Amino acid sequence: VQLQASGGGLVQAGGSLRLSCTASGSINSMRSMAWYRQAPGKQRELVASISAGGHVDYIASVKGRFTISKVYAKNTLYLQMNDLRPEDTALYYCNSVRGTVITWGQGTQVTVSS
Repeated sequence: VQLQASGGGLVQAGGSLRLSCTASGSINSMRSMAWYRQAPGKQRELVASISAGGHVDYIASVKGRFTISKVYAKNTLYLQMNDLRPEDTALYYCNSVRGTVITWGQGTQVTVSS
């Protein structure tokens, strides 16, 4: 399975973006899917994850602003990002885990201007 991320862009602080990550095959058997981000000069960090059963987790800095979801019929993972802040600026990656196989999508750039 390959992952294709999209939806990044330039937005002003307080604005919204929705990232999409479409898989080339079914996501039904994915143990988990997640969004990571990496800002310049920083390590990649886990932003949000969703398990096969729908359990979601977020890093503290995005709780209440970001929502992770998935649509099986579209084989797509989403990240709705509201009230964006300049510190959310980063390259965002989607990720999936199926058994012991970890797959990464290419990054999509999110830039938030103050």
